[in-house]
Amino acid sequence: MLLRFLTFLLVTLQGSLATSRINRRQVVRSFNPHRNASSETTPLQVGNGNFAFGVDVTGLQTFSPFATMSTWGWHNFSLPTTVGQTSVNDFTGLDWWTHGRLVNYNQPNPAENDISNWLIQNPQRVNLGTIGLWFNDDSVTEGDLENKSQTLDLWTGKISSSFTYKGTPVKVETWADSDSDTIGIAIESKLFSAGSLGMFFDFPLPTVNKFEAPFVGVFNATDKHNTTLKQGKNRADIRHDMDDTSYYTSVVWDSRADISGPLSGTHRYILQPSKVLKRIELSVAFSPALNTRTKPFSDISSSSKTWWESFWESGAFIDLSGVKSPNATELQRRTILSQYLTAVNSASSYPPQESGLVNNGWYGKFHLEMVLWHLLQFARWNQFPLLRRSLPNMYHQYLDSSINRAKLQGYDGARWGKMTDPTGRSAPGEINSLLIWQQPHPMYFAELEYRYFPNDKTLESWDSVLTSSADFMASYAFFNESTRYYDLGPPMYPASENTNPNATVNPAFELAYWRFGLDIAIQWKQRQNLSVPDKWVEVRDNLAPLPIADDAFAVYEGIPNMWKNTTVQDHPAMSAIFGLLPPPSSGTPLNMTVVKNTADKIRDLWDLEDCWGWDFPMLAMNSLRLGDIDQAVTYLLHPLFQFDDAGYPVGGSRVPTPYMPGSSAFLLAMAMMAGGWDGEPGPHFPGGWDVQVEGFMPGL
Repeated sequence: MLLRFLTFLLVTLQGSLATSRINRRQVVRSFNPHRNASSETTPLQVGNGNFAFGVDVTGLQTFSPFATMSTWGWHNFSLPTTVGQTSVNDFTGLDWWTHGRLVNYNQPNPAENDISNWLIQNPQRVNLGTIGLWFNDDSVTEGDLENKSQTLDLWTGKISSSFTYKGTPVKVETWADSDSDTIGIAIESKLFSAGSLGMFFDFPLPTVNKFEAPFVGVFNATDKHNTTLKQGKNRADIRHDMDDTSYYTSVVWDSRADISGPLSGTHRYILQPSKVLKRIELSVAFSPALNTRTKPFSDISSSSKTWWESFWESGAFIDLSGVKSPNATELQRRTILSQYLTAVNSASSYPPQESGLVNNGWYGKFHLEMVLWHLLQFARWNQFPLLRRSLPNMYHQYLDSSINRAKLQGYDGARWGKMTDPTGRSAPGEINSLLIWQQPHPMYFAELEYRYFPNDKTLESWDSVLTSSADFMASYAFFNESTRYYDLGPPMYPASENTNPNATVNPAFELAYWRFGLDIAIQWKQRQNLSVPDKWVEVRDNLAPLPIADDAFAVYEGIPNMWKNTTVQDHPAMSAIFGLLPPPSSGTPLNMTVVKNTADKIRDLWDLEDCWGWDFPMLAMNSLRLGDIDQAVTYLLHPLFQFDDAGYPVGGSRVPTPYMPGSSAFLLAMAMMAGGWDGEPGPHFPGGWDVQVEGFMPGL
């Protein structure tokens, strides 16, 4: 405890010296994204974690209808009318044999196809609306604009855009409020006097497409939804109705302007400023209920400046500017841009979806197994206010439904779902219902929070979640009378999601993670002087050994032809056994020869072209623990692990761009490189690199 307190004190003192040690503003602004044309795949964004607005090169959504997305904006299409499938309660799932008994799993039932599909596809996250410049000429394209220039100021959250149209300059400022779903827009141009410049507001309809990238929703189904306009002095409120979903867009402006619409056959409204104006300032607020108080532009810009400066000046920081190496420069660029993008897209009151608030993947739903990769970096970078927006609240909110899920399957405790929406419902799916590696996640989050805040409040805030998680983990493990060990599975899917679930038993990473989780749960009770359930200890102490093939960890016990052909695809989760995870604090120590052999085989034999996102940071963390810093950098800068000019992680062939777990996992690996871990605290950068770090505490 004393060592932990002294370490915490050191981190606090480092943070207090931030201004004198590192010029954070200079480092951050040196990586401000700049564009001269719109990207075909990613916008520049302003936002606050619960709301984001993506723009093209005009500073709005004039030519590229990038999304305006929120935490609360969801839509359900009407339920099926098929007899016996008109209610979510009509869905029954499928029964699978599980260790000699039938267990019901939340999987699509061929006899209930319509309600099964409805539950998978609903709800969808909504693109709240599109806002763009109106040129009083439908034929105008981006190519008609000259001298295009756009910069995102990361330090203040402002996007400045400028261009020339018909020889006349246009300037646009775009901001997002720090604590509401509101954007501030300022437009300056003499084109107002000719009546040839204004703004439009348009509203798309959601779809049931699993992936919608780069744009979300369709604008050609106007008869399937409705919009209505209500005007006031320097104000307009537009209500959007889609089935049982309604929300409002409130527009407030500072000068004379008229709004009209919708245009025939559309849901597009036009705002035309008075011809005497050269500048207009607007606020546009999105809300599930009509809000008559909309912040003015000046308040929004001031709020953004204050919040972003506070964000950059708080928490941990890495300064690689003293290193004369292109590798260091690229690591710094990715670090700074990933910090901005995760704050905009991931710091929400619910876990983020895979593409954040940029576009939709998996219908906009979030995956509970990915919570670790999305959010753990906020803890390692000492940005707990952002982490606490969602955790542990999300686990508490879903606790009852997760306990019910486990109970219906004959287990104790809480079985966390996978592909989830704000209701806590897990979408039907074979993988969705058989994946298990999300179960110990609460233990990792709780233990990191306790490291920074070792007090009763932390212990109490996580106790019920950890207790229910551990109860399920102990109940799920099956005692094998032949081996006298507790097995995990079958049926189950490991993290790689590419094995036969009925043959998958004792996957290496899941076994290691199970022990880690039970160790933390046991320690949690001991810290509170509470009794430890005997079953937790019994299962932990008798878990099956980690499977080995060819002197390296195998994906699962008994897998045929390990390290050949189809066994070296997808997520190489065995690398996380000694990287993401620390060495086990109970049981048999890891065989370090096997650990090293596993890392070597993954490097030499794994099909890395079939990897994406968090795989490369996971491999980097494994390399760091093994002392191979250069290999860690190689993984973080791997040609298959790309970040675009604005810092978005490229999805690749498996998932659309952006794949935000790539950003957050990258930051997790960089935090490990900067702060070290138990037994090896402090920076772990390549030899000769002059790196300054602030505010990091050693990881687990």
